[in-house]
Amino acid sequence: MSTATQTPAASKLVTIEALTEFTMASLQRLGVSEADARTTADVLVTTDAWGVFTHGTKGLRGYLRRLKAGGLRAEARPEIATQGPAWAIVNGQSALAMVTSVLAMRTAIAKAKTCGIAYVGVRNSCHYGAAGYYASLAADAGLIGMSMANDVPSVAAPGSRGAITGSNPISYAIPAGKHRSILLDMSVATVAGGKVYAARTRGEAIPNTWLVGADGKPTTDPSGYPQIGALQPAAGHKGYGIALLIEALSGVLSGASVTWQVGNWLWDDGTKPTDHGAAFIALDVNTIMPAAEFTRRVEALVDEIHSAPRADGVDRLFVPGEMEWEKHARATREGIALPSDVVESLRDSATMAGLKLEDYL
Repeated sequence: MSTATQTPAASKLVTIEALTEFTMASLQRLGVSEADARTTADVLVTTDAWGVFTHGTKGLRGYLRRLKAGGLRAEARPEIATQGPAWAIVNGQSALAMVTSVLAMRTAIAKAKTCGIAYVGVRNSCHYGAAGYYASLAADAGLIGMSMANDVPSVAAPGSRGAITGSNPISYAIPAGKHRSILLDMSVATVAGGKVYAARTRGEAIPNTWLVGADGKPTTDPSGYPQIGALQPAAGHKGYGIALLIEALSGVLSGASVTWQVGNWLWDDGTKPTDHGAAFIALDVNTIMPAAEFTRRVEALVDEIHSAPRADGVDRLFVPGEMEWEKHARATREGIALPSDVVESLRDSATMAGLKLEDYL
């Protein structure tokens, strides 16, 4: 993944199993089925195990709030609304977006195994967590996978005075044989909004590459965000261009809401659906060349990168996702070192679900 998250000092070491059990119990207390709770927990806990704490169980509190209010429906069952041999549109029915998204990617995988490549769009969904989880499902099945979603605008376009697109995540995963899959997960913003919030809370200035002010010009003052200003797009016009592709595939083509029609899953009225859109693409390499040959070629590519000349002081060259997979392996052996802000969010989740966090973690 490319999500270069700065991890605060850890305050609690927990096992994957314990965190999964707590997450499932919290969701089930609000009426979510055991199967759907397990799917959602696996998405969130896997993300924490990768070390991407902004998109893991820290978000559970927000999902529980919407389940209690009714904007997310615990009993809802996502369904395929329309489909063809190599495509489908899934209506999420305001179910938990993790459940809808896993169904959508599995549908794309199944169709790609028949047709070579498949697209599945999603409407009537919500915030789905880390895009990389769904792309990795395809790689685990031996396919190349892509995952993307739209969101309420928070990112400027070059020259705009305010937000034009969402931070719109996009991810790809490529099976890599003896290596773990190559896995990129990125948003189209230069920096996560959470980093701007943190600087605002601390009263600190920010780099002038993070935010534009009300006048559309770069600013080092985070005090007005998000009411004033917008995040800068990654690589300027390049990030903006990618954001519109994601919007077209996730929102426009799927029939979901687009840009300002999308609800803010954290702050808007919890009784109302957010109607996020998402898109999932799977490509079966075996329809183009023998899977064994593809694997050999990807392994050789990774090995070539690993052995390339390095700058002074650099011990290793990484491919996308390699750091996260190593963190995941360590978390499996030793547990996940949860940052203090995640623990506090989980305490709120426990209160909302009528549980005691200490009974689980």
